[in-house]
Amino acid sequence: MTATLPGFTASDTSRFVQVGDVRIHLHDTGARTAAAAAAPPLVLLHGGGPGASGWSNFSQNVPGLAEHFRVLVVDQPGYGQSDKPIVTDGVWTFNAKVLAGLFDELGIEKAHLIGNSLGGGTSLKTALDYPDRVARMVLMGPAGGAINMISPDPSEGLKVLFGFYGGTGPSLEKMQNLINVMTYEPTNVPESVLHDRFAAATSPDALAYVTKFFEKFGAKGAALPEELWRDVHRINHKTLLTWGRDDRVLPLDSAFFMLKRMPDARLHVFPRCGHWAQLEHRDEFNQLAVTFLSGP
Repeated sequence: MTATLPGFTASDTSRFVQVGDVRIHLHDTGARTAAAAAAPPLVLLHGGGPGASGWSNFSQNVPGLAEHFRVLVVDQPGYGQSDKPIVTDGVWTFNAKVLAGLFDELGIEKAHLIGNSLGGGTSLKTALDYPDRVARMVLMGPAGGAINMISPDPSEGLKVLFGFYGGTGPSLEKMQNLINVMTYEPTNVPESVLHDRFAAATSPDALAYVTKFFEKFGAKGAALPEELWRDVHRINHKTLLTWGRDDRVLPLDSAFFMLKRMPDARLHVFPRCGHWAQLEHRDEFNQLAVTFLSGP
């Protein structure tokens, strides 16, 4: 998806940062207001579906959030324009290490985190392994933080996600099916999302990465699963859990597991909403995030 921010575009905010052996791509809005300059930076961490990137996940949210924070929209390793190393020691452990290294390179002592799905798992692992680098967190259907209490595992949405590259291979029909299962009302998703994400998911570097990944771990990506849910009780950061009532990827019952175990968590449930609350309820999501992250 392409979005225009006040006074600049996605290309204007694009930059690369070398973190050890990994080159990371991100969009950096800078601190554009007095409020943004006074607050900790806000890092947005996208989900893990085919064709995902920081901008495709959060472009519609950046203008509103950038009024209050310096916003960093990160392409996590393996996605977007960032390097795509094959990780063998746990994806979230690796991503958290890279994120802490990115903070070092950018001179950021501590930041707020907004994490969706895969990015929610990265947020949780960063809070566990580098607690002093995290201020507050907003997590949207975070992966890894809970076990399904009622719903089947894997979920309907995860089956669709895992099947995108399988069988006859990627197709526009499969990408549309993925969007359908990610949302409550797919017609609210701009058509550009379908084509942009399909192009990203089928680019030569993405296909080469997926091929190597499947050779190493199989089509379901069972790469040394990290059971973050075992440790969420150790996360004392003030956290806002957000969930779509109709999430078919990481169902709502997972939220109550985290709500019970995390010492300082609260929960907001969006009605008529799937796995992409930041898109389906953009304005309400932005208002909630700003109020929570800016609160006393």
